[in-house]
Amino acid sequence: MRQRILGSASGSALLPSLIAVVVLAGFSALVFTLSLSHSREVGRAGSELRALYVAEAGLGEALLVVAEAVEKAEAVPESHGTPEDPIELQGGSCWASIQDNGDDTYTVVATGLANGSARSIEGVLQHVGNSAFDHAVFAGNTSQDPDYTLRFGGKGTQGDRIEGNIFSAGDIEVTGDAAVKGDVLASGTITGVAGTENATRPLPDIAGMNYESNHDVNVAAAFASQGVWKSNSLGGSAFQLPETEPAHIFRKNPDNRLTEINGTPRDDFFLEDPYMPVTDFTAYNGKEGHTITLSGAPKRPGADGNGLVYFIDGDLWVHNRTFLRLRFLTQDSSGTRVTFIVKGNIHFSDDVLLQDPKKDAVAFIAIKDAEQADTGNIYFGDPRYGTLERMYGYMYAENDFHDVNLDATDSQVVEIFGNMTAGNHVAIQRDYLGKGGKVSHSKLAVHFDDRLSKKNVTLPGIPRVRAGVGGFRIAFWREVAQQ
Repeated sequence: MRQRILGSASGSALLPSLIAVVVLAGFSALVFTLSLSHSREVGRAGSELRALYVAEAGLGEALLVVAEAVEKAEAVPESHGTPEDPIELQGGSCWASIQDNGDDTYTVVATGLANGSARSIEGVLQHVGNSAFDHAVFAGNTSQDPDYTLRFGGKGTQGDRIEGNIFSAGDIEVTGDAAVKGDVLASGTITGVAGTENATRPLPDIAGMNYESNHDVNVAAAFASQGVWKSNSLGGSAFQLPETEPAHIFRKNPDNRLTEINGTPRDDFFLEDPYMPVTDFTAYNGKEGHTITLSGAPKRPGADGNGLVYFIDGDLWVHNRTFLRLRFLTQDSSGTRVTFIVKGNIHFSDDVLLQDPKKDAVAFIAIKDAEQADTGNIYFGDPRYGTLERMYGYMYAENDFHDVNLDATDSQVVEIFGNMTAGNHVAIQRDYLGKGGKVSHSKLAVHFDDRLSKKNVTLPGIPRVRAGVGGFRIAFWREVAQQ
């Protein structure tokens, strides 16, 4: 009996022990499971973070690909790596799609993969400054003239004033009381002012733009098909277009300016609107001006010519004997946005003004004609009176800038609000012999408008930088859904 009693007592003691063991084992298993789950979460978070880092690296890889292609003037690829064939990087792999936005920016979506985790970021690559349109005055010296010097001079109040960076792919010389408020860079030597020598800057890719095909309005073609010979109070008779045509803002070969048009080898197009009064406003100094309507004047809805690229096969003139300045007018709330591409030469004899200089923007680009010598130039000054005083606009001459008739009484100062840039030479040595053989100086003042450089304003048809040392930067990036 005692043995049975003892056996019963032993079983009673063992049961709680077994229960304790089971509970402890279960608790241990739970702790292990929780610990394992936490470890997995930490590992997954680490992998996702690593994938983000790899995606960032992939964006940087794409930047290098874009910059290298642009510097070599090659087509930028649409991708860098693929999901099937990614780029291997330390810590993972990546691939990126590249979209050319057509305005010297590229949108890149880069995906990084690390330990089975993937994350994507979208970034915009933006061209860093230092092209022709990032300077107040730019001379590319494409002729590689070893003696070319970009010069500024003048004494006292007639000293040249340049507000903005200047570059010469030759030498730079600043004399007298001339002043430059900005960086001074040259491929050659710099005298008279502090600056950086042995510098290089890329040129706009005019050939790559293929303007003869890539434009909105072919001015010469419009006149060839619809031009009608008419007299007008703007002066003489000339070919004109209907007001419903965007190119109605030109008159072709006016017969009261035969000296000018006979001095050029092809047709001449004068920027003047035959549907607006000859003089209809007074400008900053009270002199009469003429308005160019891009989308109709109030209560006169004409053709919508704003936001367009006008291609002119011939010479372009801003030159009239009655008005001394013109301005652009549009009913578009965003302001004037036009670009004139001239396959020939551009002649500025009269002032060019903007209705709202803070909102409006206009570009004038002269390109070379392979069949005509001495084209791609921009000329400043009235061939008879030298009346040009003020000019608003972004200007690029694929060849040279030239001054005309500096010794005229009204040519003492020319102010430019925009830029003055040339693929070859900016020939602005503005000294001339006045009365009695005295050397005088016609002052040049350039106030650089940085809105185009900073992308605060966009213009159609601006040539892109496709070769040279210009680089890119990541303007901004954000995470997006996995691509």
